[in-house]
Amino acid sequence: MGVVIAVLLSAIPAYAETGYAAWLRYAPVADGATRYQSLPRTVVVLGDGAVIGSARDELVRGLESMLGGRVAAVSATPRAPAMVIGTADRVGGAVRGVRVPPLKTDGFWIGWSSGTAARQLVIAGQNDRGVLYGAFALLRKVALGEDLSRIAETQEPSAPIRWVNHWDNLDGSIERGYAGRSIFFEGGRVLEDLTRVRDYGRLLASVGINGASINNVNANPEAITDAFIPQIARVADALRPWGVATAVSIDFSSPLRIGGLDTFDPLDARVAAFWKDRVDALYRAIPDLGGFVLKADSEGRLGPSAYGRTHADAANVIARALAPHRGVIFYRGFVYDHHMDWRNLKNDRGRAAYDNFTPLDGTFDANVILQIKYGPIDFQVREPPSPLFGALEKTNQAIELQITQEYLGQQRHVCFLAPLWKTILDFDMRVGPPPPSASARQAATVKRLVSGAVFGRPIGGFVAVSNVGRDTNWLGHDLAMANLYGFGRLAWNPDTTSEQIAREWTTLTFSSDAQVLGIVTRILLDSWPAYERYTGPLGAGTLTDIIGPHYGPGIESSERNGWGQWHRANGTGVGMDRTSATGTGFISQYSAPVAAMFESVTSTPDELLLFFHHVPYGHVLHSGKTVIQHIYDSHHEGAAQAAGFVSQWRRLSHAIDAERYAAVLAKLEYQAGHATVWRDAIDSWFQWVSGVPDVVQRRLPARIEAESMTLDRFSIGEITPWETASGGLAVSCRSGLTCVAHHNYGGAAGRFDLAIQYFDENDGTSQFTVSIDGHDVESWKADNDFGSATPNGHTSARRTMRGVELEAGSELRITVTPNGGEGGVLDYIELAPAAP
Repeated sequence: MGVVIAVLLSAIPAYAETGYAAWLRYAPVADGATRYQSLPRTVVVLGDGAVIGSARDELVRGLESMLGGRVAAVSATPRAPAMVIGTADRVGGAVRGVRVPPLKTDGFWIGWSSGTAARQLVIAGQNDRGVLYGAFALLRKVALGEDLSRIAETQEPSAPIRWVNHWDNLDGSIERGYAGRSIFFEGGRVLEDLTRVRDYGRLLASVGINGASINNVNANPEAITDAFIPQIARVADALRPWGVATAVSIDFSSPLRIGGLDTFDPLDARVAAFWKDRVDALYRAIPDLGGFVLKADSEGRLGPSAYGRTHADAANVIARALAPHRGVIFYRGFVYDHHMDWRNLKNDRGRAAYDNFTPLDGTFDANVILQIKYGPIDFQVREPPSPLFGALEKTNQAIELQITQEYLGQQRHVCFLAPLWKTILDFDMRVGPPPPSASARQAATVKRLVSGAVFGRPIGGFVAVSNVGRDTNWLGHDLAMANLYGFGRLAWNPDTTSEQIAREWTTLTFSSDAQVLGIVTRILLDSWPAYERYTGPLGAGTLTDIIGPHYGPGIESSERNGWGQWHRANGTGVGMDRTSATGTGFISQYSAPVAAMFESVTSTPDELLLFFHHVPYGHVLHSGKTVIQHIYDSHHEGAAQAAGFVSQWRRLSHAIDAERYAAVLAKLEYQAGHATVWRDAIDSWFQWVSGVPDVVQRRLPARIEAESMTLDRFSIGEITPWETASGGLAVSCRSGLTCVAHHNYGGAAGRFDLAIQYFDENDGTSQFTVSIDGHDVESWKADNDFGSATPNGHTSARRTMRGVELEAGSELRITVTPNGGEGGVLDYIELAPAAP
């Protein structure tokens, strides 16, 4: 009889429905005890070690939670009936009637034995991580209600590298952090309590993510000092049981800044010795360190250009220090001149990655991975694939995606990114060795290129910027967690469909209830197209404020600056001319078949037209609409979709727990209001710049401008940029005062949804109170941080009161008391018939 392994489930915290458990809730499965009655309730563990232990504990935890009853874990010679877990070599020697197929690194096989009267269910991994991934896969299948009676399934990752990058600073702040402070750092040290880090490692492992760089690519060199290395080691200890390798972002100038040298020239022998010393010190403390991430010669970061050296020189000096330890260096391909002359129409930020790195193909060491952003600009709502994916034949590469919604609503807007990522991953770059016959050609898709399948490179894969924080639900918005889940699922198998990911995530996170599954899946799948419609359609870019928070509308911020995210809109047309014939020549960076498609206005897909071509506003799209009318229509359609998310979600009020229902509803209500800000700003600006009216006579809700109300102590002022406030004006209240705006409703009696559009700056807190006929209806504090201290498109917010009764002559009163630097700025009131 084997020795029973004590699994102290009582030590694993139980969480309320706050979103903390994410997709690992392990909710009871309907009829689970009956449906899975043949599933063994004893787990036989072959082997030991932390990762195998995590697999064991997770199976016990998950099966007991979903199916009820007790699950025992033992280390013994397998005896039927049992669930047997272990590496393929251990399983093959211990279980009769099982033939595990050859497996790639991290792969696994799940199947039944046939050598005993009572079959055994086997989870066999190529390595310990494979066993853990197999355990999570089995639990996912149970949670999704899949039939396991005849399972015989092999799963292998598409690529060996599946990492997340964090932009956390040692002081606890996070660059582009929208979900609270760092889970790793605070006050220049690693946090004392790393429970949240361990739980994060579990989430990563459950979707096959095997590495995490934990500090900002704009790196503090102190992270690799002798004093700080023990701190990094503590994080590695927390992530190790989940098979997640810890990595560190480094500052290329570290030899000068912390090494006591007078140089950081990569060809200087003293610099090479410095990097060897730092790498050896790290591996003494963290033997399984994954490696480094390096951002150099980009956005002010020092790099090899300071000494006239190449990016290969920079990467290789560090790679050679890592090589004996089997570590890798991710060298970010995000290198461009952010001081470009915008007046020169041949300048193009999009060209930078190709121009910088293509000449160096074949000069990087074997453990260097070039980390390439999915598009040539910067995580925009729609971009073509970076041409660098197809240009590098001899250099390892990884695609960089962004779970962090830096330009895509910053986790205040729902924007499910799997469909966006799929447009890149499935794109055929039309490169590679010539096939023996036309029929034998395999598409050179981006997903095959980064996995190394096209040119036979040994390492590569997937990286995503993640910004989980201390908010209870990790990313600040419950629905944003679908992006973390989706990244892991696509990195493991990029052939997975967006709908499959959305349906899986919804079932695991909320419920398998048909109404919940239908509505949440539809919101997710519609969210990216909707966001694109109300921000920047046709490949124009997100049209956000690119020199500020990257959040609200800021159309003109994209022009007349050196950052290069230009859309070139003027009085006659819009779009960047990137053609070879008359433009920047960017298109020539693609293979000939792809370049031919994009060179022609006729064959360029409408959704990328303005990325590649400058066209008149009257240019007719394949849809039959003119460009300018498409801009107007899409913004109205997108805003209407965002409003529709609210009404769809409200149908789930009795199907989802109250806490998460309310939290998501508040986010969707806000998004609907901000989508209106986007719609009005973009449409107003383009009507002004083009002089072309919107031909559609749209019926919008009645709007009462704040400046037209009866004002007590409020002051009327202009908003900058003008298009981010209705009519370009708003009213503000001076700190220390209480200001009141009155309006007498002159329409027919009825029930209305009453929306207050106001500005919520980050330099104070204002108290707003709405009353009708002397009775307070709602009161709230404007205390959010939208990244700006002025009233503009970032800080414009909306509060909606539903089902408000109004009589003819009813007095609407808004009382505002500002605090700090805020001015309690009020834009307008909007009245619409009450939604059902």
